[in-house]
Amino acid sequence: MEGRVVGKCVLMTGFHFPPSALSSGHLRLLAFTKYLPERGWDPVVLSATPGAYELTDPASVRSIPKECNVYRAFALDAKRHMAVMGRYPSIFALPDRWSSWWPAAVWNGLRLIRRHHAQAIWSTFPIMTSHCVAYTLHRLTGIPWIADFRDPVASSTAGKNPMAVRSQARWERRVLSCAARSVFTTPGAMQWCAERYPEAWRAGRLTVIANGYDDEAFADLRRPPPQAGRPLVLLHSGLLYPEGRSPLPFFAALARLRDSGGVTAGMIKVVLRASGSEATYTREIQRLGLGEMVTLAPPVGNREALFEQVAADGLLLFQGSRFDLQIPAKVYEYLRIGRPIFALVGPNGDTAALLRESGGAEFVAADDVDAIATGLRRFLYALTKGTAPSQRPAVVAQYSRRAGAAQLASLLDQVCT
Repeated sequence: MEGRVVGKCVLMTGFHFPPSALSSGHLRLLAFTKYLPERGWDPVVLSATPGAYELTDPASVRSIPKECNVYRAFALDAKRHMAVMGRYPSIFALPDRWSSWWPAAVWNGLRLIRRHHAQAIWSTFPIMTSHCVAYTLHRLTGIPWIADFRDPVASSTAGKNPMAVRSQARWERRVLSCAARSVFTTPGAMQWCAERYPEAWRAGRLTVIANGYDDEAFADLRRPPPQAGRPLVLLHSGLLYPEGRSPLPFFAALARLRDSGGVTAGMIKVVLRASGSEATYTREIQRLGLGEMVTLAPPVGNREALFEQVAADGLLLFQGSRFDLQIPAKVYEYLRIGRPIFALVGPNGDTAALLRESGGAEFVAADDVDAIATGLRRFLYALTKGTAPSQRPAVVAQYSRRAGAAQLASLLDQVCT
């Protein structure tokens, strides 16, 4: 997909980009490509060949702006393409499983910088190879570079093999010392980095650009009229983890409410959409006898997910203290949707801070079954009475993707002067 670059050009290296359907992380880069031209910056995207993605959604390519230049460099997934009997040499996965993308991406990046007269480079985590590509291009060309970390490296390397952890830690230090700016999505993540790399903080090279929502995606979403007699629908949309974002304490609280007569299957329906770890959750649902109340639903496209969220009576959020430095991207969609949120979160984390600022949420500790049961009873009562908490629109408006792109454009102007 090629077009003509007419403004200042930024080369944007990002592994996750449509048709990748591995996570919602590609939405950040996609939004920047959409809104940066309004601020005088034309993005040229350097991504990977689709064969490197475990999961694709071919229809998602239609979401790429027609004017955006997109180029793809050859890449393999070591786990899927280089393994023999399920095993592959660790050296093929340093700093991550997609390191094969690095050489071709650098080759293509140099060509694109010359062709489009790029004035800046931008790269995004959590695929560290993206930063490796940008680092190499920066060293070869001297062009200013902005590294988008989003979340702390440590949160992305937890549970990985020691060689990969050490490799990513080395690259983290290298990126923080060389990038003109390093960007994070939450104040807590930036502060964590500032404590580890005080020289980057003192030099003013650390900043925050929050994730957000694309307002145009919500333009024609309308809440369907209420249906008398149906159960209240509580929805969680997206991945859950057995640790840190586990629904198991919620299941226990729900079973406790049922046993005490606080809820029945006719009163509430819980939908966990695209949760992952379905086998683990199914066993617990069956053990607690919650099959009539809780449904594990398969993945759907982003558009379908938004329609489902707007139709729900309440939205569930799982973000335990282990992830205090992160804010799930779905939170911003939740806020824009405007439905009441039942938030199982770490009380001192960035997610809780955002929800306190925005309003619209009932808070409980993510792993406290007693508190969850009490809070859920209160939340359900508020839903039935129409007194559930509501968001503050002026605060929510600050987190649009367009506003985030304006912040990035300002950073690009700064590093290029």
